Amino acid sequence: METDTGPLPGREHWTRKGDVRLFLWEKAAVPGPERKGTILFVHGSSMASQPTFDLTVPGRPDSSVMDWFARRGFDTWSVDMEGYGRSDKHRDINADIANGADDLEAASEYILTARGCGPLLVYGISSGALRAALFAERYPDRVRRLALDAFVWTGEGSPTLTERAKRLPEFLARNRRPVDRAFVHSIFNRDHPGTADTEVVEAFATAILALDDSLPTGTYVDMCSRLPIVDPRRITVPTILMRGEYDGIASFDDLIRFFTLLPNPDKQFAVMPGIAHASFQQKNYRTVYHILHAFFTQPDPVYRG
Repeated sequence: METDTGPLPGREHWTRKGDVRLFLWEKAAVPGPERKGTILFVHGSSMASQPTFDLTVPGRPDSSVMDWFARRGFDTWSVDMEGYGRSDKHRDINADIANGADDLEAASEYILTARGCGPLLVYGISSGALRAALFAERYPDRVRRLALDAFVWTGEGSPTLTERAKRLPEFLARNRRPVDRAFVHSIFNRDHPGTADTEVVEAFATAILALDDSLPTGTYVDMCSRLPIVDPRRITVPTILMRGEYDGIASFDDLIRFFTLLPNPDKQFAVMPGIAHASFQQKNYRTVYHILHAFFTQPDPVYRG
């Protein structure tokens, strides 16, 4: 089994969305492998980008998905949404999904300009998948392939959102919500306990809490009361839906209906066995890497009919 040889060096970048500074993190493709494209990773509601995509856990090889893809010829980027991590938090807003799509507009413009690369390979998880999908609706010319992990469309049949909606008045009343280690633990216990190793959960929590002690409420409000956010008929780029076997954020029926309406025939639906939410922190994380790598390296069709 291939393993890493330690964390790769990264480089921080900053761009602006109006008067808001956004933090970007880059890990370039290592010399040697053929260059395969540029990936933009989009984080979810309850953590910034580096804990999600560049997490180092002693004794867990290839724990950083950015390192794993960089070693295989991909330039990798992530961005902290406004209100998260190292990006600005000064505006009195709840940083909803539409605002996150605005962040991706600014981040993608910076990446495309700074590196002169072609359209991006975009991966989003949970509310990050909603941000990424809305961004792909708005800017299909900037997206080469779109991966939506732990995605939700209408929310129908979602046990996680049913429980979360009970706290909707609380989320509507303020723009930020506190987070602590117990909350991070709840992410891994709510659907199917045991899908992640304890040391990974603890390392993930430590990395999250080093950057944030509170997080915006906007994505929670949107996912509990304003779905659907995106229209599958307007997502014209090649798309994969990645759904963990035990993930409670969306029902299979909800996702299949979304999938059937995607107009591009270059589309896939992948079920990830033994996985709940937070795919890259699960015991079966290598399955996630494999599925994503296969989709991002799929050749374009020669015959289209």
